[in-house]
Amino acid sequence: MNLPADHIRLLFGLKLRQLRIDRGLSVSELAQQSGLSISYVTEIEKGRKYPKADKISALANAMQVDYDTLVSLKLSKKLEPISDLIRSKFLTEIPLELFGIDPSDLLELLAEAPAKVSAMIRTFMDIALSYNMSVERLYLTMLRSYQELHDNYFPEIEADADRFLHEFAPVSGGASDQAVTETLLANLLKTRYSIHIEYFDTLTQPELVSLRSFFRADHHTLHLNAGLTAEQRSFILAREVGFQFMNLKNRPYTYSWVEADSFEQMLNNYKASYFAGAILIRRDALVSKLSELFDRDTWSNEDFLQLITDFGATPERFFYRLSNVLPSQFGIDQLFFYRFNHIPGQTAFQLTKEMHLSRQEGPRSFVDEHFCRRWIAWTILQELQFLQQNKGFDSTLCRAQLSEYADSGQQYLIISVAHAFQPQFQQNMSVSMCFAVNDNLKRKMKFLASPHSITALPDIPFRIVNQTCERCGIFDCRERVAAPTVLQKKRQFEATKKAMDALR
Repeated sequence: MNLPADHIRLLFGLKLRQLRIDRGLSVSELAQQSGLSISYVTEIEKGRKYPKADKISALANAMQVDYDTLVSLKLSKKLEPISDLIRSKFLTEIPLELFGIDPSDLLELLAEAPAKVSAMIRTFMDIALSYNMSVERLYLTMLRSYQELHDNYFPEIEADADRFLHEFAPVSGGASDQAVTETLLANLLKTRYSIHIEYFDTLTQPELVSLRSFFRADHHTLHLNAGLTAEQRSFILAREVGFQFMNLKNRPYTYSWVEADSFEQMLNNYKASYFAGAILIRRDALVSKLSELFDRDTWSNEDFLQLITDFGATPERFFYRLSNVLPSQFGIDQLFFYRFNHIPGQTAFQLTKEMHLSRQEGPRSFVDEHFCRRWIAWTILQELQFLQQNKGFDSTLCRAQLSEYADSGQQYLIISVAHAFQPQFQQNMSVSMCFAVNDNLKRKMKFLASPHSITALPDIPFRIVNQTCERCGIFDCRERVAAPTVLQKKRQFEATKKAMDALR
């Protein structure tokens, strides 16, 4: 494997430093014995300089090792995790600058404390292996962190969307905005970007049932699943326009299952999806509609569903666009986004997407623990299952809930929408947005500032909740599905500490 020059310098510096320490030499002693300056040896060990052959020979002689041993890129066992990291795609494919990290600073950190950093890296690798974390999952986790750092709002993509709308779907006179329709998007792909659109049938090709689209770059053909809804088709076409309009070359070719070879592909996929949401749900129109909704004295589930319908969006796409607009346009940034999948008849609920923009403690998932079943994100799925099985219901539900943590008293407003998802797999889905209730939220949402107590709003039910059953002290809870084992261990530990203090 060919390594970049800066990585070779780092490997050499790490090896030199470790050999020096193993032989009990200080930097000044090694410099004196090799005839080099202290500053030059320091620069080598930090991976900033790579010495010429005569200087390598001098260093090898000073530490009584042969030349080939010193220049070999093989590191000692304690530094193997760092070596694995450097040889992997991590440093070359992940744009560290996005997270405010200068790659040279990271390399210097590795050089300054190699043993400690090596142990940390090994820990992360072991955790990833223990939970069977794929490369795609790692990229998605990093992408979510990147979104959260920026409140999921990116002005440069919004600007690209505005340019597109001005060119292809402008406001004419005093009329309302021209819609970005499926026909407009399909024509653009065909005429401007010479992309053919073809459909595949999952009845004759069942192996492709989980795939919504596939782009064949060599044939300039976008293959669409024939079973997609109109909303899904529009989004995929808008996403493809986003790749082309923003000239995003390094990209995945599948959707909704995404196979990515690098973080850049995952990032560009996100940018194209963001662009699609921005041109299909215009920012200014959404802000106007939300302002009207928030200014009402009461909440209406039906009106919120109608808003989603008016924008021709799926519930998930609408909520995701809300996560772009609410922090930037309303100052509402203490929020969470969740998507859960559920198979009717089963007791398990699968968290398939989440995003936390709040800096406060909020509802989070814990490995191998059971979510509190009192949250609306799960009860709405249970209600949907009942209606489907007993009432022949085939539409979409919307419910709101005010939740208060039993321990901290922190309150959250949750708006959740549930509907059938992938009928061929008999799955339902709920997507939810969760807002931390504070003075700012009450100012923005008039219906929360009613003369009633917030725990007794006439149109929004109130419930005491917790994180998971394992952490919950509400022992008479009828929805409990697991014993409070984590809470019991915590209390046992506290009792042990109290007893130890009494021995003094």
